[in-house]
Amino acid sequence: MLDKSGRIIDYLRVSLTDRCNLRCVYCMPEEGIEKKTHNDIIRFEELEKVIIAFAFLGIKKIRFTGGEPLILKGIDKLISYTSSIPTIKDISITTNGILLYDMAETLKKSGLNRVNISLDTLTKDKYKEITRGGDINKVFSSIEKCLQIGLAPVKINTVLMKGINDDEVEDFINLTKEIPIHVRFIELMPLGEGVKLYEQSSMKINEILDNNIELKYIKDKSNVASVYKIDGAQGTVGFISPMSCKFCSDCNRIRLTSTGTIKPCLHSEEEINLKPYINDENMLLKVIKNAIYNKPEEHHLETDKKSRTERMMYQIGG
Repeated sequence: MLDKSGRIIDYLRVSLTDRCNLRCVYCMPEEGIEKKTHNDIIRFEELEKVIIAFAFLGIKKIRFTGGEPLILKGIDKLISYTSSIPTIKDISITTNGILLYDMAETLKKSGLNRVNISLDTLTKDKYKEITRGGDINKVFSSIEKCLQIGLAPVKINTVLMKGINDDEVEDFINLTKEIPIHVRFIELMPLGEGVKLYEQSSMKINEILDNNIELKYIKDKSNVASVYKIDGAQGTVGFISPMSCKFCSDCNRIRLTSTGTIKPCLHSEEEINLKPYINDENMLLKVIKNAIYNKPEEHHLETDKKSRTERMMYQIGG
């Protein structure tokens, strides 16, 4: 389906929960969040109806996010249902990897194609500091398990933060030389908890590219990341730069929150509630179609210096 800007919208990101087992400094408050009631959250049986509607309208790729999606019981069954829809060609998750080791094989058998693992440092103590208590060894074990069972490609999402992890950029890049993983550096955004860090810790992608002559640009199917590779490396290095080089003109995605609202743009305040229409197939299709068509042309981070959404990052899954 096309939106009013002529973009093909074929990618749905589904935030299954705003809960998480970590408290990353740029994402979630240290004290945690107020728990939603059962009625506030869209249930899996409702979500299945929404997914089939999106698929009917042309969505071919689905990513399940959170919060942390793997804390939810039955996610393997949701993935299995999604994989049974013939027009859905790609199913992925974004996870912090803490629970992934024990679930990886089941998720793959259910139809999961690949994983993105959030990892902002390679050192134990710094990981515990950034995540406020996480065990990095569990993440390393999950990465090894995914590579072992062929749940690939494995992508590593690394949020760049000056004075926090910028001293590890070369270490992340060097990982791709020996291991078939794909590192994606992401610019810190002035959204939610990230606003508190942005002025002091934001940095631009060019600060890395200008200092690494080994990286050579390659063509890639991604319409978000600029992808590079070192000659002979097994993996790649990508850069996602919503601040310094926004990619709105190529955006092909739409978002669904765990409370059942469509977010046509990550940084827009606009949301459309689907819950009243879940049991009315015709109206559900009509509302989704209208939301996709009226997707905003672009965000305004570069001028506003902050996101217009009132939601926090953990509520929309990035």
